[in-house]
Amino acid sequence: MTRPTEPDPIYALDTPERTRPSNYPQPFASLMLGRSKRPLGDLFNLKNFGVNLIHLPPGSLSALHHSHSQQDEFIYVLGGHPTLLRGDDTLQLAPGMVAGFPAKGLAHHLENRTDAVCVILEVGDRSPGDCVTYPSDDLQAITQADGKWHFAHKDGTPYP
Repeated sequence: MTRPTEPDPIYALDTPERTRPSNYPQPFASLMLGRSKRPLGDLFNLKNFGVNLIHLPPGSLSALHHSHSQQDEFIYVLGGHPTLLRGDDTLQLAPGMVAGFPAKGLAHHLENRTDAVCVILEVGDRSPGDCVTYPSDDLQAITQADGKWHFAHKDGTPYP
């Protein structure tokens, strides 16, 4: 019996950045231009959860303010002092701090309001049928059968 080949361990910073800055449709994708993501979990063919190394330069966002219906998320701050916006609360984080966001929890995202790069490790599961709500934007996202996101306005009209 042949076992599947597993990639060898690598240095995270030697991995390629995601080629598209965001999956969001315009005009939302342009808000993510400063952010860079390295999809580390994909390199190891992980199917149940994703792992991303995120770099947020000054003035950039991790994502739009959002909440998942099925997916749990977790972040670990490796460097810098990102600002966490969770529900109506604003908290400045520091290296070594962690935060978790359960499915159906408060909407959240990170912003870099400092003059130094913030580095965050992001982990999220890949629950089928996940939907994402964006309380501050005319946007919703639903995972399709192929695992890709489908974006629509809140009234259900698809984005082009």
